[in-house]
Amino acid sequence: MADVQAVIFDIGNVLIEWQPERFYDSVIGQDRRRAMFDQIDLHGMNDAVDRGGNFRDTVYATADAYPDWRPEILMWHDRWIEMATPAIDHSVRLLRALRVADVPVFALTNFGIQTFEVAEPVYPFLREFDRRYISGHMGVIKPEAQIYRMVEEECGLDPATLLFTDDRVDNINAAMARGWQTHLFEGAKGWADRLVAAEVLTQEEAR
Repeated sequence: MADVQAVIFDIGNVLIEWQPERFYDSVIGQDRRRAMFDQIDLHGMNDAVDRGGNFRDTVYATADAYPDWRPEILMWHDRWIEMATPAIDHSVRLLRALRVADVPVFALTNFGIQTFEVAEPVYPFLREFDRRYISGHMGVIKPEAQIYRMVEEECGLDPATLLFTDDRVDNINAAMARGWQTHLFEGAKGWADRLVAAEVLTQEEAR
Protein backbone atom coordinates (compact mmCIF):
# COMPACT_ATOMS: atom_id res chain seq x y z
CA MET A 1 0.00 0.00 0.00
CA ALA A 2 1.33 3.45 -0.93
CA ASP A 3 2.36 5.89 1.76
CA VAL A 4 -0.30 8.41 2.67
CA GLN A 5 0.48 11.90 1.37
CA ALA A 6 -2.81 13.51 2.40
CA VAL A 7 -5.79 12.62 4.60
CA ILE A 8 -9.22 13.68 3.34
CA PHE A 9 -12.23 14.16 5.61
CA ASP A 10 -15.87 14.27 4.69
CA ILE A 11 -17.61 16.73 7.04
CA GLY A 12 -21.26 15.70 7.55
CA ASN A 13 -21.45 12.78 10.01
CA VAL A 14 -17.65 12.65 10.17
CA LEU A 15 -16.79 15.98 11.82
CA ILE A 16 -20.28 17.36 12.42
CA GLU A 17 -23.44 15.34 12.93
CA TRP A 18 -25.94 15.96 10.12
CA GLN A 19 -29.36 14.66 11.15
CA PRO A 20 -32.33 16.53 9.62
CA GLU A 21 -34.72 13.73 10.53
CA ARG A 22 -33.68 13.91 14.18
CA PHE A 23 -34.26 17.66 14.18
CA TYR A 24 -37.73 17.35 12.68
CA ASP A 25 -38.65 14.51 15.02
CA SER A 26 -37.90 16.83 17.93
CA VAL A 27 -39.92 19.72 16.49
CA ILE A 28 -42.96 18.20 14.73
CA GLY A 29 -42.88 14.57 15.92
CA GLN A 30 -41.83 11.42 14.15
CA ASP A 31 -45.16 10.70 12.45
CA ARG A 32 -45.43 14.12 10.80
CA ARG A 33 -41.78 14.06 9.87
CA ARG A 34 -42.19 10.71 8.14
CA ALA A 35 -45.25 11.98 6.27
CA MET A 36 -43.37 15.07 5.11
CA PHE A 37 -40.25 13.19 4.00
CA ASP A 38 -42.42 10.61 2.21
CA GLN A 39 -44.16 13.37 0.24
CA ILE A 40 -41.24 15.73 -0.41
CA ASP A 41 -37.71 14.91 -1.55
CA LEU A 42 -36.00 17.16 0.96
CA HIS A 43 -32.66 15.44 0.54
CA GLY A 44 -32.95 16.04 -3.20
CA MET A 45 -33.60 19.70 -2.40
CA ASN A 46 -30.45 19.69 -0.30
CA ASP A 47 -28.47 18.07 -3.12
CA ALA A 48 -29.44 21.03 -5.31
CA VAL A 49 -27.98 23.37 -2.68
CA ASP A 50 -24.86 21.21 -2.45
CA ARG A 51 -24.42 21.55 -6.23
CA GLY A 52 -24.25 25.32 -5.84
CA GLY A 53 -27.91 26.33 -5.86
CA ASN A 54 -28.77 29.35 -3.76
CA PHE A 55 -29.73 28.08 -0.32
CA ARG A 56 -32.61 30.46 0.38
CA ASP A 57 -34.03 30.38 -3.12
CA THR A 58 -33.95 26.58 -3.30
CA VAL A 59 -35.66 26.04 0.04
CA TYR A 60 -38.25 28.77 -0.54
CA ALA A 61 -39.09 27.37 -3.98
CA THR A 62 -39.73 23.98 -2.41
CA ALA A 63 -41.87 25.58 0.29
CA ASP A 64 -43.90 27.37 -2.40
CA ALA A 65 -44.43 24.05 -4.20
CA TYR A 66 -45.78 22.39 -1.04
CA PRO A 67 -47.86 25.04 0.75
CA ASP A 68 -49.31 22.53 3.23
CA TRP A 69 -45.78 22.00 4.55
CA ARG A 70 -44.46 25.53 4.06
CA PRO A 71 -43.60 26.36 7.73
CA GLU A 72 -41.84 23.03 8.18
CA ILE A 73 -39.86 23.30 4.95
CA LEU A 74 -38.72 26.82 5.78
CA MET A 75 -37.16 25.45 8.95
CA TRP A 76 -34.57 23.81 6.66
CA HIS A 77 -33.37 27.32 5.91
CA ASP A 78 -34.16 29.22 9.09
CA ARG A 79 -32.99 26.55 11.55
CA TRP A 80 -30.45 24.72 9.42
CA ILE A 81 -27.65 24.92 11.98
CA GLU A 82 -29.82 22.92 14.40
CA MET A 83 -29.69 20.02 11.94
CA ALA A 84 -25.89 20.23 11.70
CA THR A 85 -24.95 19.65 15.33
CA PRO A 86 -23.02 18.73 17.40
CA ALA A 87 -19.38 18.51 16.40
CA ILE A 88 -17.86 15.03 16.67
CA ASP A 89 -15.13 15.96 19.10
CA HIS A 90 -12.79 12.99 18.63
CA SER A 91 -12.81 13.54 14.86
CA VAL A 92 -11.91 17.19 15.40
CA ARG A 93 -9.01 16.10 17.62
CA LEU A 94 -7.82 13.76 14.86
CA LEU A 95 -7.92 16.59 12.33
CA ARG A 96 -5.81 18.74 14.61
CA ALA A 97 -3.42 15.90 15.50
CA LEU A 98 -2.76 15.33 11.80
CA ARG A 99 -1.93 18.99 11.34
CA VAL A 100 0.45 18.93 14.30
CA ALA A 101 2.08 15.88 12.72
CA ASP A 102 2.52 17.85 9.47
CA VAL A 103 0.21 15.56 7.51
CA PRO A 104 -1.70 17.51 4.84
CA VAL A 105 -5.42 17.45 5.62
CA PHE A 106 -8.14 18.16 3.06
CA ALA A 107 -11.93 18.38 3.22
CA LEU A 108 -14.08 16.85 0.49
CA THR A 109 -17.68 17.59 1.29
CA ASN A 110 -21.13 17.89 -0.17
CA PHE A 111 -21.93 21.33 1.22
CA GLY A 112 -23.72 24.38 -0.12
CA ILE A 113 -22.02 27.73 -0.57
CA GLN A 114 -24.29 29.59 1.84
CA THR A 115 -24.68 26.70 4.31
CA PHE A 116 -20.90 26.48 4.63
CA GLU A 117 -20.87 30.20 5.39
CA VAL A 118 -23.40 29.53 8.17
CA ALA A 119 -21.35 26.65 9.58
CA GLU A 120 -17.89 28.26 9.55
CA PRO A 121 -18.31 30.68 12.46
CA VAL A 122 -20.01 28.00 14.54
CA TYR A 123 -17.31 25.41 13.82
CA PRO A 124 -13.96 27.23 13.50
CA PHE A 125 -12.12 23.96 12.77
CA LEU A 126 -13.65 24.13 9.28
CA ARG A 127 -10.99 26.77 8.56
CA GLU A 128 -8.13 24.46 9.57
CA PHE A 129 -7.82 22.33 6.43
CA ASP A 130 -4.90 22.71 4.06
CA ARG A 131 -7.33 22.45 1.14
CA ARG A 132 -11.12 22.50 1.05
CA TYR A 133 -13.10 20.92 -1.76
CA ILE A 134 -16.66 22.12 -1.27
CA SER A 135 -19.21 20.78 -3.72
CA GLY A 136 -21.22 24.00 -3.90
CA HIS A 137 -18.21 25.82 -5.31
CA MET A 138 -17.27 22.90 -7.56
CA GLY A 139 -20.71 22.43 -9.09
CA VAL A 140 -20.65 18.65 -8.63
CA ILE A 141 -21.37 16.33 -5.72
CA LYS A 142 -20.15 13.00 -4.40
CA PRO A 143 -20.34 10.22 -5.49
CA GLU A 144 -19.96 11.52 -9.07
CA ALA A 145 -16.54 10.62 -10.45
CA GLN A 146 -15.86 14.16 -11.60
CA ILE A 147 -15.52 15.54 -8.08
CA TYR A 148 -12.78 13.03 -7.21
CA ARG A 149 -11.03 13.76 -10.49
CA MET A 150 -11.11 17.48 -9.71
CA VAL A 151 -9.49 16.84 -6.32
CA GLU A 152 -6.72 14.79 -7.93
CA GLU A 153 -6.03 17.41 -10.58
CA GLU A 154 -6.02 20.32 -8.12
CA CYS A 155 -3.83 18.73 -5.42
CA GLY A 156 -1.49 16.97 -7.86
CA LEU A 157 -1.05 13.89 -5.68
CA ASP A 158 -1.12 10.28 -6.79
CA PRO A 159 -4.64 8.95 -6.03
CA ALA A 160 -3.07 5.92 -4.33
CA THR A 161 -1.56 8.25 -1.70
CA LEU A 162 -4.89 9.79 -0.66
CA LEU A 163 -6.63 8.38 2.44
CA PHE A 164 -10.32 9.37 2.49
CA THR A 165 -13.03 8.83 5.08
CA ASP A 166 -16.77 9.25 4.51
CA ASP A 167 -19.87 7.89 6.20
CA ARG A 168 -21.58 6.87 2.94
CA VAL A 169 -20.72 3.63 1.17
CA ASP A 170 -21.47 5.06 -2.28
CA ASN A 171 -19.00 7.90 -1.73
CA ILE A 172 -16.36 5.47 -0.50
CA ASN A 173 -16.90 3.12 -3.45
CA ALA A 174 -16.48 5.99 -5.90
CA ALA A 175 -13.16 6.94 -4.28
CA MET A 176 -11.99 3.33 -4.31
CA ALA A 177 -12.76 3.16 -8.02
CA ARG A 178 -10.26 6.00 -8.53
CA GLY A 179 -7.58 4.13 -6.57
CA TRP A 180 -7.86 6.09 -3.32
CA GLN A 181 -7.26 4.52 0.06
CA THR A 182 -10.52 4.66 1.98
CA HIS A 183 -12.20 4.18 5.34
CA LEU A 184 -15.96 3.93 5.87
CA PHE A 185 -16.62 6.17 8.87
CA GLU A 186 -18.75 4.43 11.49
CA GLY A 187 -17.31 6.24 14.49
CA ALA A 188 -14.27 8.26 15.43
CA LYS A 189 -12.57 5.38 17.22
CA GLY A 190 -12.50 3.28 14.07
CA TRP A 191 -11.15 6.23 12.09
CA ALA A 192 -8.46 6.77 14.72
CA ASP A 193 -7.45 3.12 14.45
CA ARG A 194 -7.25 3.43 10.65
CA LEU A 195 -4.97 6.46 10.91
CA VAL A 196 -2.70 4.57 13.27
CA ALA A 197 -2.66 1.58 10.93
CA ALA A 198 -1.70 3.91 8.09
CA GLU A 199 1.18 5.18 10.26
CA VAL A 200 0.18 8.82 9.98
CA LEU A 201 -0.59 9.06 13.71
CA THR A 202 0.68 7.20 16.75
CA GLN A 203 -1.68 5.59 19.23
CA GLU A 204 -1.09 8.47 21.61
CA GLU A 205 -1.71 11.11 18.95
CA ALA A 206 -4.95 9.42 17.87
CA ARG A 207 -6.53 9.35 21.33
